[in-house]
Amino acid sequence: MEHGGPEAESDKPTLRRDFLGVRNRLTTDVVREAADALAGHALELPELAGAQTVAAYVSVGNEPGTLPLLNALLARGVRVLLPVLLPDNDLDWGAYAGEDSLTLVRHGGKMALFEPSGERLGPDAVLRADVVLLPGLAVDARGMRLGRGGGSYDRVLARLERAGARPALVVLLYGTEIVGHVPAEAHDRPVQAAVTPSGTRRFARP
Repeated sequence: MEHGGPEAESDKPTLRRDFLGVRNRLTTDVVREAADALAGHALELPELAGAQTVAAYVSVGNEPGTLPLLNALLARGVRVLLPVLLPDNDLDWGAYAGEDSLTLVRHGGKMALFEPSGERLGPDAVLRADVVLLPGLAVDARGMRLGRGGGSYDRVLARLERAGARPALVVLLYGTEIVGHVPAEAHDRPVQAAVTPSGTRRFARP
């Protein structure tokens, strides 16, 4: 699937529907197998090999699965931070302590999310991350990521930039979600790598 042309610049909602429609047709077995394969490739990243703190997230629905990766990082002794969605769509953070430490939280009309049940560390906790693992729906050849449109990670990336923090930015996707072009706006920031169940794609860091 490849999208381009001037009309695409204002058509993020349509693109999101397209990519989500493909994900929604995936079977449970495919999603489970993809999660294990994605974890294997992510754990080979040199950025993760040397990381002491990683900001990540718990996948929901048919997103590329993250729990095998989170558990492997925890077993390595990595401090894993997970987001807590705030009413204004900004993100607080808490430490991951295993699957038993997660609580399913329903945010009004938004999707239900698995969030850490322990201490809240504040939105600035992400500034201490060596790597930030980002959700997304697609990424293009420039490393520009198409998110779900809630703006939460735009705030995270802006916070990192204001603080002069430069963690490695990695998006977790399915292989078909690396495309030729996605719309980008002035505030969008490129990722350095995309990890999929079939491997890793790197992009030039600005």
